[in-house]
Amino acid sequence: MPAVRSSGPVLGLLGALAAATAALELTGSPLAPALVPACLALGSGATAVVAQRGAARLPGRSARPWRAIALATALLALGQVLATVRSGAHLEFGGAEDVPMLLAVPVAVLAAMRLLPPRSRRWPGSRAVLDGAIATLAVAVLGHVLLAALLAGVQGTADGLIAVGYPAVGAVLVGVGLVTCTAVRGARRTAAVWLLAASVAMAVVAVGGALGRTLGSTADTVATEQAWLAMLAASVLAVRSDPGEPATPDHDRPIVPLRGLVLASGVASGVLLLLLAGVLAGRPLDPVEAAGGAALVATTSLRTALWAADGYRLTRRLVRTEGYFRALVHSGDAVTLVLDGAGRIGWASGAVEAQLGWTDRELTGRLLAQLLDDGDRDLVARVAQAVRGGTTVGLLPATVRLRTRDGSRRDVDVTGAASAPAAVSGPGGRTGLVLHLRDVTDRSRSRRELERMAYTDFLTGLPNRARLMAALGEVSTAAAPGCLLLVDLDGFKTVNDVAGHDAGDRLLCEVAETLRSAAREDDVVARLGGDEFALLVRAGRDEATVFAERLVVLLDRDHRPPAPDGSARGGLVLPVSGSVGVAELRAGEDPAEAVRRADLALRAAKAAGKNCVRTTGEALDRVVDRRARLARDLPDAIVDGGLSLALQPIVGVEEGRVLGLEALVRWRHPELGDVPPEEFVGVAEDEGLVVPLQRWVLGAATAALAPLLAQGRDLELGVNVSVRHLQAGCLAADVARALAASGVPASRLMLEITESVLVEAEDRVERELAALREAGCMISIDDFGKGHSTLARLSRLPVDVLKMDRDFVAHIEDDPRTAAVVASVVELGRTLGLDVVAEGVETPGQLSVLRGLGCRFLQGYLLGRPVPTADLPAVLAAPYAGVLDGDRLPSQV
Repeated sequence: MPAVRSSGPVLGLLGALAAATAALELTGSPLAPALVPACLALGSGATAVVAQRGAARLPGRSARPWRAIALATALLALGQVLATVRSGAHLEFGGAEDVPMLLAVPVAVLAAMRLLPPRSRRWPGSRAVLDGAIATLAVAVLGHVLLAALLAGVQGTADGLIAVGYPAVGAVLVGVGLVTCTAVRGARRTAAVWLLAASVAMAVVAVGGALGRTLGSTADTVATEQAWLAMLAASVLAVRSDPGEPATPDHDRPIVPLRGLVLASGVASGVLLLLLAGVLAGRPLDPVEAAGGAALVATTSLRTALWAADGYRLTRRLVRTEGYFRALVHSGDAVTLVLDGAGRIGWASGAVEAQLGWTDRELTGRLLAQLLDDGDRDLVARVAQAVRGGTTVGLLPATVRLRTRDGSRRDVDVTGAASAPAAVSGPGGRTGLVLHLRDVTDRSRSRRELERMAYTDFLTGLPNRARLMAALGEVSTAAAPGCLLLVDLDGFKTVNDVAGHDAGDRLLCEVAETLRSAAREDDVVARLGGDEFALLVRAGRDEATVFAERLVVLLDRDHRPPAPDGSARGGLVLPVSGSVGVAELRAGEDPAEAVRRADLALRAAKAAGKNCVRTTGEALDRVVDRRARLARDLPDAIVDGGLSLALQPIVGVEEGRVLGLEALVRWRHPELGDVPPEEFVGVAEDEGLVVPLQRWVLGAATAALAPLLAQGRDLELGVNVSVRHLQAGCLAADVARALAASGVPASRLMLEITESVLVEAEDRVERELAALREAGCMISIDDFGKGHSTLARLSRLPVDVLKMDRDFVAHIEDDPRTAAVVASVVELGRTLGLDVVAEGVETPGQLSVLRGLGCRFLQGYLLGRPVPTADLPAVLAAPYAGVLDGDRLPSQV
């Protein structure tokens, strides 16, 4: 900044001027009367320039003190210029040069007052003003003592004014400077101290000037000139050290201003000691000095009384505040510890003994880290570093283990931290810490119990599925081999049904104990649910297979539930065994995939006659890999047109033509070839893709039917609907969207649902079917007779068509009972007003029997295979009278 850059040269100039003026005066140079005032004028002018530049760098109100200093030093320079011009006159009698110098005094006082903070924030209190008054009075008394001999010989008004006025001005300047130094705090305090130094130097100038003017002493003149230049140097330093007013209010004001009290008391004591020394030396006191000394004693005593009152008031406030603080701390459930920079406990408050197991007296002086477990001892250092960095986010709250007086351990939460007061420090000036701690032992114990319950089967005490999956995740990332064994009990349902659930629970507990005893220490034995268990063994495939075979032997036994009277004899004997599926774990494998492969092996064991072991091999792995590939590629096939549509005709016996078409979806995988519908539809249902798959079928099928209807064809379209689509609650909206896009009337669409809907139908499903029926769509029950539907449910649902399962049709020629069932279904449909369609018609004999039973609608390879949309015209144009009369029609491929 300009003021800072120019202050250095100016200080050097003032030093050179001090040496030059001293040399001129002490050598008695005839040029001194002209050159000394010129030197003082030059120094005063340079100081004015520095002050003006300092004011220019500060904004607004911050610049006002230095503008006043610039004006004051400019007036002093003007006075010295006039003194230089009048160098040949008798200056001891005063002259025009004194006028600007005297005018500089109130300007300097104004500068000091401008340095005070704004009245809206702070103004000197009565204590600071009294300190300034004491200092002013002390300097005035001191000046009178020094000028006593001079005042006794003063003759004339001018000399009297000079001899009395100059010391009075100095006293006022010192008092104002002291008030300013006391009131100003914070960043501007240094500037105020330099202004006080300038005021003291100005007082020396005033006293020395009075002595020099009246006595003409060379020593007094040199001292006055050096004090003048020192006053200018202090002003330059004040300008340089002022950063300006802070942007935010300064709240760092002490309740008791001690600095002013110390300075004022020191000056007053010094002056009183000087008067006492004079009296002891035989120097008489004149009335003015006696009055001044008495006034100093009175004002100093008053100031001391005010200081004592302030101390009493502050002590009461401190006691009251400490009481509030202690009440606040003890009312909470946290303990507050104050640590010094070394981590040693210096103060503890709150329910210390109840929370930490120590009394506050026992904790005081101990290192907190020594009370913590080894793994937690670095927390204090880490928290201290975080507090110095400005934030503890991510570190606190933290739970540590703390040793109590009796040697037990408690879980303690460190909930907050802050820097301790500056007075609390350690070696090297390290800042202390304030920590807030809370005993959470009960909460931690409850959490651990909840975690145990969350990962434990309540009946057997074994780990549950969640714990097994976590263990599988850990093993999959390790290099050591491992295998997963799934164990399913054979005969458990019989025990439950015959002997009751209590007997079944006892059997599960016995099996759990058997598995736990057979497993090694580092194996995980878990219950997945029902009668299914799992073992995670740290062994290779061959060793795990041998272990699984041993488990089969251990589980193959007769279970004897207690008799009704509680005795062990005379009870039932129920055979129980176990089937085991073994899957070798792969590095990085998803735990769910490992369970799925082990489940496939378990199914293979069940299919092989139970009570045996099967392991995953290439065949099972290929099945798993193929299924995973289909699940991964099916979404792209739905979106990118990888699916195709095939339509199979439904023929009316009486009409002798095609009355309807059933839409069937096909998928030719680019690498796996044709994928059977029952395979990829099952994948779609398991992977949550059945809704988008059936949306595609609805759109493609209705788009294929629309041009046929436009040609005048009288056809209906059947589309299979999954129960999952019904349960999703969006089938009606999807159907409406497909019909609107194709322009096909709703009455031409028949939605085929499986018979399981009749058993599992919820209110929401029934509402969905009712909405579709109300919109005009027909509802068909597919594979009727295969499930467990009830006539009551059938009569309630909005059904239009029954499609008999192909298993009935397959044996209708050689099984009279099957023919009787088919006849009853046809009659049931006629009674309920439902059309009946026979699926799977493949031979003329089946066709003949069905016609004889009165079944009006037929579907099967005999009448037509599923064909692509492009081949439909040929199928629709083919004559069906011959095949219906017994002549076989070639199947469309």
